[in-house]
Amino acid sequence: MSACVPTRTDDSAPSQHLHQPPSPPHRPRRFRVAGADVSASIAVFLIALPLSLGIALATGAPLQAGLVAAAVGGIVVGRLGGCPLQVSGPAAGLTVVTADLIHQYGWRATCAITVFAGIAQLGLGCLRVARTALAVSPAIVHGMLAGIGVTIAVAQLHIVLGGTPQSSVPDNLRALPGQLADLRPASVSVSALTLALLMLWPRLPGRAGRILRKAPAALVAVAGATAVAALAGLRLPKVDLPSWSNHALATLPDGPVLGLAAAVLTITLVCSVQSLLGAVAVDKLVAARPDLSGRVARSDLDRELLGQGAANIASGALGGLPIAGVAVRSTANVNAGAVSRNSTMLHGGLVVIAALLTAPALELIPLASLAALVMSVGIQMVSLNHIRTVTRHREVLVYVVTTLGVIGFNVLGGVALGVAVAVAVALHRLTRTRITHEEREGVHHVQVRGQLTFLAVPRLSRALHLVPHGTDVVVELDGSFMDHAAYETLQDWQKTHTAQGGSVDITSRRPGTRISAPADSGDCRCSPWTPWRNHQCHERPPAAPESGGAAGGTGEPTGHELARGISAFQRNTAPLVRGELARLAREGQRPSQLFLTCADSRLVTSMITSSGPGDLFVVRNVGNLVPLPGEESGDDSVSAAIEYAVDVLKVRSITVCGHSGCGAMQALISSEPGGARTPLKRWLRHGLPSLDRMAGTGGSPVRLAGREPADAVEQLCLTNVVQQLEHLRAHDSVSRALQAGELELHGMYFHVGEAQAYLLSAEEGDGVFTLVREEAGQPA
Repeated sequence: MSACVPTRTDDSAPSQHLHQPPSPPHRPRRFRVAGADVSASIAVFLIALPLSLGIALATGAPLQAGLVAAAVGGIVVGRLGGCPLQVSGPAAGLTVVTADLIHQYGWRATCAITVFAGIAQLGLGCLRVARTALAVSPAIVHGMLAGIGVTIAVAQLHIVLGGTPQSSVPDNLRALPGQLADLRPASVSVSALTLALLMLWPRLPGRAGRILRKAPAALVAVAGATAVAALAGLRLPKVDLPSWSNHALATLPDGPVLGLAAAVLTITLVCSVQSLLGAVAVDKLVAARPDLSGRVARSDLDRELLGQGAANIASGALGGLPIAGVAVRSTANVNAGAVSRNSTMLHGGLVVIAALLTAPALELIPLASLAALVMSVGIQMVSLNHIRTVTRHREVLVYVVTTLGVIGFNVLGGVALGVAVAVAVALHRLTRTRITHEEREGVHHVQVRGQLTFLAVPRLSRALHLVPHGTDVVVELDGSFMDHAAYETLQDWQKTHTAQGGSVDITSRRPGTRISAPADSGDCRCSPWTPWRNHQCHERPPAAPESGGAAGGTGEPTGHELARGISAFQRNTAPLVRGELARLAREGQRPSQLFLTCADSRLVTSMITSSGPGDLFVVRNVGNLVPLPGEESGDDSVSAAIEYAVDVLKVRSITVCGHSGCGAMQALISSEPGGARTPLKRWLRHGLPSLDRMAGTGGSPVRLAGREPADAVEQLCLTNVVQQLEHLRAHDSVSRALQAGELELHGMYFHVGEAQAYLLSAEEGDGVFTLVREEAGQPA
């Protein structure tokens, strides 16, 4: 949700005279297109044109069908879709599906199937089930794309060699030796030139290379191969665009109802999943662009599904290929600087112009060049990064079965096999639990590997009853799920064992997993994130007067809590971080940021910045104050830390972080002049410029975007951050680094009670703290 700062009105403006001339009539707002959208649309158009022709060639459809789909995808989805910067059109992931349908039902019937698939997508969008499609295992999606990629590459290889592809991968592989024996040198040379340009163009070195690389490699490869073929006079099959007056439109399909329903389901599934996953990927690309912060909304997946459905209806009715979101064009759109959906729509308009006016030029393109382009796209769909990911998550079996299913049968059959294997793997993991018991140095260890369900309760009970009464026990859980039956079994045994004089420590070997932890819980429903428990769920005994409640109201000595925390660290966390800390010990600290914040115990810097060891050089003091240089106060510790961080550690940024409910700011507001000059009062005098600034004598006002500060203390907390940033600029080391462009300064405000972070606007003198969105990870 975007936060908007209301426009400030001037109540002191003179009132309007009664005889003021009437205002001119309201004129409709003119349609404007940003220059960034125009340049981005051209970049996407140059990529889309050859790819659309190549995908149409690979499916066996009329080549004009690729141009129709590209134009409709750009204009219709660009206008109606829920992801503003995603570019839709004929996608390589639909090539195999469409080719099978054309082979089985014919081209015009395939257009009608595309229309029915669009209607199905409209229905799914109205039912608001778009998020459900994202529940498909990524291993199945990656396997599907890999299978489609292999099918495309093998089929197009025959055209590259100068022959004709068969209808399936096995047939193409059997025909390959004969095709190699009868290859056409002209086709091979043009294809080789296309592939060479595709690989080498993005790697051109030097300043000239940076300029030339702005032209899309796909366009350069096809144009270069076309020019060489024309100059050399090579006789090759070329693009054949029939007259638009003879363009084939949709007709009702003829065939078994179940077969047609399966065809519609396949198109609907592949188009929807690919488009929705593409929209999520585009959101990540947009979040990485600071200039789009607050300008481009996150994708509305249900609306995106409606837009894709409308586009497929239009494309099928006009004789175009099925449409889905295309990763290559969407990435190019974002990277080219697009700022709105206008770039997508303009790209569609450019495709229409090209299809109508440049047909003679397009008919010079050799089919071998387009086949080489599409073959390279198919090879890239078998991603090594995806293979590493599924291997790391132990889902390589699902990936391989889906890939082989798509290659051996069809897309729907391969996906069905992948789903079946994924369910079987999940059930296997759920039922495969290994429970062991051993004694080490007088302590009994019960280790549980896997998920704890009712199926594992008998084995768990047997292992627990091997533990002698009155002994110390550590139960190690290595899983992310525990059902109610296992929880009660473990809890009942724990209560019995502790009543007999023993001790039980239940731990998890996976930090961050949410496993029910019965130890010391009683009726507590909390899931504390450290061994230092949240005491809100426990009844607090009254603190002894002499102790002052130092134990936090738990009745447990603080020293014991500290020992328990250290013990839990040594047992659970230390084995996981020991390698990283050993590396830091060898290499020394290399933090990227100096983080200057308050000493308040509620401000956990590593938590609110998601940072780890070695990331932040943290300086904490009362009130996150930065004394001005030259102050005679003996407060050189902050200045020394700043100098060390900037000059020695070479940090790239400094962040001053204030927070809500700051005790130092409360003390500043409520302090009375005079009185004893205590160390706290002497330190807080560095915050007096912040008081002056808030009073309007030290600079522009500071505010939050979206709401007013709750009270004077919050206003001072915000103002203090801005004032301390000015103090930072007065330090010589900071000033030099800023002038050299080697350092950035940031202001941050953290509302403790709401767990909300705000960043100071980058606009100079703006003085607005902007909320960081939870979902997008970017300022609202």
